[in-house]
Parts: sequence; structure tokens; C-alpha cells
Amino acid sequence: MRESSSCQDRALEREGCVSVKMMTLWLLSLLLIQSWCSRCAEAEIFTSIGQMTDLIFTEKELVQSLKEYIRKEESRLVQIKSWASKLDDLTQTATADPEGYLSHPVNAYKLVKRLNTEWAELESLVLQDPADSFISNMSVQRQFFPDEEDEKGAAKALMRLQDTYKLDSESISKGRLPGVTFNALLSVDDCYDMGKTAYNDHDYYHTVLWMQQALKQLDEGEEAVVSKPDVLDYLSYSVYQMGDLHRAIQLTRRLLVVDPTHQRGGANLRYFERLLGKEMRESNTEQPPVTEAPIELKTYKRPVGYLPDRDIYEALCRGEGVKMTTERQKKLFCRYHNGNRNPRLLLAPMKEEDEWDSPRIVRYLDALSDTEIERIKEISKPQLARATVRDPKSGVLTVANYRVSKSTWLAAEDDPVVARVNQRIEDITGLTVETAELLQVANYGVGGQYEPHYDFSRRPFDSALKVDGNRLATYLNYRDEPEAFKSLGTGNRVATFLNYMSDVEAGGATVFTDFGAVVRPRKGTAVFWYNLFRSGEGDYRTKHAACPVLVGSKWVSNKWLHERGQEFRRPCGLTEVD
Repeated sequence: MRESSSCQDRALEREGCVSVKMMTLWLLSLLLIQSWCSRCAEAEIFTSIGQMTDLIFTEKELVQSLKEYIRKEESRLVQIKSWASKLDDLTQTATADPEGYLSHPVNAYKLVKRLNTEWAELESLVLQDPADSFISNMSVQRQFFPDEEDEKGAAKALMRLQDTYKLDSESISKGRLPGVTFNALLSVDDCYDMGKTAYNDHDYYHTVLWMQQALKQLDEGEEAVVSKPDVLDYLSYSVYQMGDLHRAIQLTRRLLVVDPTHQRGGANLRYFERLLGKEMRESNTEQPPVTEAPIELKTYKRPVGYLPDRDIYEALCRGEGVKMTTERQKKLFCRYHNGNRNPRLLLAPMKEEDEWDSPRIVRYLDALSDTEIERIKEISKPQLARATVRDPKSGVLTVANYRVSKSTWLAAEDDPVVARVNQRIEDITGLTVETAELLQVANYGVGGQYEPHYDFSRRPFDSALKVDGNRLATYLNYRDEPEAFKSLGTGNRVATFLNYMSDVEAGGATVFTDFGAVVRPRKGTAVFWYNLFRSGEGDYRTKHAACPVLVGSKWVSNKWLHERGQEFRRPCGLTEVD
């Protein structure tokens, strides 16, 4: 923030520039008057008071122009000072604990929005006056700023959290989230921008939620740049798109009360009233009066999404619908695990806890030390890039909206800690890591998630169908998927070893949608499960998801172990579902 401090100093120094500019304008004014009077002298204007009165008014106009310039300049400097002061306080708080500060999703969204939108507005404000050093610094830093797509993505992440955890807009706007440390509020303008982001995607459901919140805060007297007619314009049309014609008319009438000259509002009202009249005539009912009663917030049903098991997935993320029964709980135990008498684990066995019985999921405690975690994060951060998924049709890696995180891959040669972690995974699982993929490190930020998916590559349709004939509909979706790992020459992903490298204040659980299990992140622990039966057939029960991070920053590292090299470590079963 050294540059920010110097910017503040320069902003204060520019006050001295005002007097210089004033003198410049006075000189220009005098030159204009002198030029004017030279012409007057030629016409002997001085001999006529009537003609000279024109000069009085000319001078008055120049003085008014000068005063307007001073007012604007002072106003601009006040705005710049206010910006510098506000951002100085903000960055002092944020830099004290950057990850903790950004663990609040509203802080993360507002940071992206500030750098993409609001700093550009400040730059325009400063550009009105020569500020070479500041603009030069801005030009250098701008290449690292988030862009419009980032701002839109952060807004959508907040909406994703809103849906998954059933949060109302006011709770998010007021920062009332579980486990938060830093206070964060959304202004009217923030709520309005959220609504516009949704509107531009034809997402009228979220447009209504956020425009309603913006209107509520305006009604409560909060000051804003955006006006009530702007909010009501978007809100009324989006309510109409949600099928609530009666309320759309109410909102549009309120819009016209606030701004009677609003052309689109007037046209919309006439259109809505014609539609309502037509509906009444067709149903042969009398048109009900549209009252002018106070317009309260209203919740509409969310449109059905494309994800078949979305409701199950989101319910599990909220801790609902977990199928852990008393009978199943009795089958779960904890024990010391020495990896079948592995020499490295004999004296220091791993603490193993059962998370689920069938399919078996286990958790290992103290799988990573704090020192190892910090080292892995340190070498990963410079390499993090948007995580990709394999397209089920083409087999090509690509980014997708259903996987929102950044990741990188670490080889054993990259650092001794990575080599040590790889060896530990081999010792614990008894499976070779020689044919495994590199260690994948992933960080989930605001709203970060990975929707329900399988870690293994689905086999051709006929083979997969034999596992469970009741899953025909599920397998039909994947019968054309190519063998995603064929190029590796190491077979399919036989097992997943997942290290949790951070605690998560709220959200971020790993959920298994098929059998209703929830595994919550615990720093330093790891969970392990098999993706394939001993026959090599995929265990379709292992469909799982990473829930959106509500509050916090989720760090994990994965090791995907492959079939090749496991022939004697995990021998084939006698049946397809062994």
C-alpha cells in the first residue's frame, strides 16, 4: 500500500494546484476582457454606459465560471480524499489477515467489484487533472485487476451460495453468515449490480431477489447512486417474467408515481393492463382491483436446474437428508492403522476413523502436518490456474461452471515435502503411487464448488449396465464417454486419497449424493475410498461433490491412484461387484 499512501499525499498536494489554475484562469479572463475592450475602444464603447454594462455582465459570467471551476475542483479533491481515507482503513484491516478477510464471500465479491469497477471510476476522476505518476501506476497495476467477467463470476458465486444454503438476500447484504469474523455489508448499489448481473443472464429469479433488496434498502433511507425508478424498472419487468402479472402492475404503478415521465414504465403498464384484461375476459372473471398497498418482499419458486440430483446435493451441503442411522453408526469404528505392518507405520501408526461402511470411506488423522501444508500451499500459489474438467464427449480438458476452483499439479521432484506425502499415501493405502497422477492441489474461493461427479472414467454402456440394472437412466448419460485416461496407459482411477489442508468455517463439505454421506473438512486429515470394484467395474455409488464454500478458504490436495501396478496389491475379485 505504499503507492496508495503516496497517492493520498499527491491528492492533498493538488490542493496547491488549485490556486495555480485559478491564476491561470484569471489571466485568461483578463486577456479576454482586454481583447473585448480593445474592440470596444475602437467603437468608443466607453462613452456609453449602456454599452459598458455588457462588460459588467461578461465579467460576472467569467466570475461564475471561475467559481464553478473552484467548486468542482474542491468537490473532486474531497472525493479523492474520501476514497484514500476509506481504502486506507479497508486495506489496513484486509492486509492484517488476507485469507481470513477474503474468507467472507461478500468481502471477496466486493474486492473484485472494487478493482474492476470502482477503481476505474476513481481513475476517471483523477484523469480530470494531470496526475502522471498515479495514472502510470494505475496502468501498470491494471493488468492484474479482475475484469468484468471476474465481477460477474463473483456475483454468481454469491447467488450460488444463496441457493445452496437457502440464504435470503438481506442476510447476505447485512453480512449475517455463520462463522464470519469480518463484517461486510452490501450497499444498495451492490445489490442493484447483483440484480443486473442476473438480469443480463435472463435469470429473472435472482434479479427479483436482489432488486427487491435494493428497493428495501432505498425505502429504509440508504443513500445510493442508483435511483428508485432504475430499481423498479428492472424489478417490475422481472416479476412479470416470473409470471406475477398482478404484482408487475403494482410495481410499475409505483415506478410511475416516482417518475411520471418514465417512458418504458408507461408503455409496460399499458401492456401489462391489456394482458390482465385479456386474462380476465378469457376466464370470464371480473378483474380484481390493483391496490396501492405497500409492496412487500416476495419469494418465488426457483426454476428447475439442469442437474438431476441438485436438490439432494444442496440439501446434503446444508446438512439435511444425511442418511447416517443409528444402525449404520454402530458399524463404524476407529483404530490404529499400520498399513499391513508397513515398517514406516509400525512405530507411528495412523489414526483411522470410519466415515461410512458401504462403500467404505475412511479418514486418517494427522495425515499432514501444519509445516507440510504451508509448504505445499507456498509452492502451489504461484502456479494456481482455473481448474478444468474432462469433456465427456471429446475427452478434452476444459473449464466448466460446475467446477469453480483453482488448481495445480505437483511432482515428487518439485519439493521433498511432495515426495514425502506421496510415500505416506503409498504406505497408508498399500497401493503404488508409481502409476498415480501427480498431486493435485486445489483452492476453493468465494462460492467455490465441484458439482456431483465421478472420479473414475465410465466404461462402455453394456459393461456398466451389468453392475446395477436399475441405473439405466444414469448410465445412458455416459455411454458415449471415451476412456479418459487411455493416453496415460495406467488404467482407470482405482482410488481417491483426499487431503484437507484447511478448516472451513461454513460450507465446503464433501458429499456423496447416492447414499447421503457428508464428510466435513478437518485440517490435516485425509479421506480415502475406492472408485472401482475389484473387478475393475466402476462403483457408481461414489458419485460425490465439493459443496460451495460459504465462509472460509478451502485447500485440498488429491492423489488419484490408477489400476496399473496394483495387480498384486489389490487382486481382482471373482465377480463384477467384488
